[in-house]
Amino acid sequence: MSKRDVFEYALLRVVPRVERGECFNAGVLVYCRAHSFVAARTHLDETKLKALDPDADGVGVRAALRAVEGVCGGGEAAGQAAGDDAGRRFRWLIAPRSTVVQPGPVHTGLTADPRAEAERLLDLLVR
Repeated sequence: MSKRDVFEYALLRVVPRVERGECFNAGVLVYCRAHSFVAARTHLDETKLKALDPDADGVGVRAALRAVEGVCGGGEAAGQAAGDDAGRRFRWLIAPRSTVVQPGPVHTGLTADPRAEAERLLDLLVR
């Protein structure tokens, strides 16, 4: 059996109308300190979005999800977080906020491959 390391993850929720509190999962953030790994995998279900708010800005929601992916990736796409390590970028992304894209609670697990774990969680919890 290969070595497994602790990882943390949080779901990314879309809350089209913050005042109503209705939401659905549209992505997952995964962080593994042992691998200096942080990534976001996203999938926006337009049908769910329109069911909760027929006037929702799908383009804007996609842009917000892409921005989270950019922060995870680091570099220029991360903006002010570009120089931060993976852990600081993850902690910044999981901070509570009242926006259309919000992080859920953080959960933990064990994994030998955090990249594969991100894909597995996306398939299991989002798609």
